[in-house]
Amino acid sequence: QVQLVESGGGLVQAGGSLRLSCAASGRFFSSYYMGWFRQAPGKEREFVAAISWGGGNTYYADSVKGRFAISRDNAKKTVYLQMNSLKPEDTAVYYCAAQGGTRASSDYTKYDYWGQGTQVTVSS
Repeated sequence: QVQLVESGGGLVQAGGSLRLSCAASGRFFSSYYMGWFRQAPGKEREFVAAISWGGGNTYYADSVKGRFAISRDNAKKTVYLQMNSLKPEDTAVYYCAAQGGTRASSDYTKYDYWGQGTQVTVSS
């Protein structure tokens, strides 16, 4: 069992930056692939980024590649999402999720545990 709590969301102007954090509790955090997803009003939940157990492999949606960076600190049981050059279309609730599989997935149905989400609003 893994509990996830996101933080770091807020209101930022276009071109600005935010760093989201996701703190995990429970055992075996380092054995989970971790992902970030987002959901805007009226839209489906979409994949943003994922990271492998040890952090050596990262995966990004095309829409955020080159602007966002996912990382993790297994000693702190925390995963991060550094978001730079933010755009109004990045506005959404951002969720972190844990997947107990053997490879990263962009399919949100493959993830086992979810946080409550944190709102990110980018003004133009």
